[in-house]
Amino acid sequence: MSPKSRLYTLVKAWKNKPFQEVRDASGAPWLGLNSQALEEHQSWSKRQAISHEPIFNTKGTKLTGSLFRPLLQASDMQLLRLFMEGLDTIAYWHRSGRFIPGILPIPVHAIASSDYIDALSDLILNSRLPVGLVALGIQSLPEPNLADACKEGLLRMRRLGVLLHFIHFSGTVEELQWIDELKMEGIHINMNSLREQALSSDALSSIRRGPYSSTQIYASNMTLVKDLENAVAWQIDQCYGGLMMPPISRHQMLQINDSRIAKAIFSLHPHQHLNPNGDK
Repeated sequence: MSPKSRLYTLVKAWKNKPFQEVRDASGAPWLGLNSQALEEHQSWSKRQAISHEPIFNTKGTKLTGSLFRPLLQASDMQLLRLFMEGLDTIAYWHRSGRFIPGILPIPVHAIASSDYIDALSDLILNSRLPVGLVALGIQSLPEPNLADACKEGLLRMRRLGVLLHFIHFSGTVEELQWIDELKMEGIHINMNSLREQALSSDALSSIRRGPYSSTQIYASNMTLVKDLENAVAWQIDQCYGGLMMPPISRHQMLQINDSRIAKAIFSLHPHQHLNPNGDK
């Protein structure tokens, strides 16, 4: 093996090596940090392990994206750092030859803040990621006094080529107006709302018509086989949740092979043989 080939092999092995904590001789983690910083590092380590929720098409035969879960409960102090971690992960997949779009949830008060939008814009531009790989997940509608500032922030994100998703869609008229006005690429429906009939069929059907027809419907919290059957019956485009695949690390995401692993997993699910009417 030539020196150049040996170096390439070493670098590739290092890039694919899973994250490991530094530990002292007694087995306790040590980074020369105080207790608060060490606790923060340990929580970061856990996020590296199980923080990315894979999203598949309804048949389960193709990986179509990922939801970065730590941002769903991020505090204001953690928001920018976690957003940068999400971008770094998307870039890691892209450098590894996988085009996996990442959805990064952001609270609405941050979208309405020009300071946060300035910082998010800098992080996105510095990531140098292609258009279509980064999606912003809007978690709720803003209060009336923040509506204009929020729209301005979202339009700035749109001008950078960022996709827009509405994470907790409940089918209200106000949400439909926002989806239409901002031409959002995706809406996310919790399957609990379909089970409990909290989401009206009219609201879901309206997404398939008129100005919303290009919007993709995502079903979250897929935990029951019945959820998979309902997803087919409602013509939902993408699905994610424990029944599809639990959250995994960013390195494990690269191991999902559309033609082998995903098909092997979903061949066990009876929904794969259903037609849109739910009949076998």
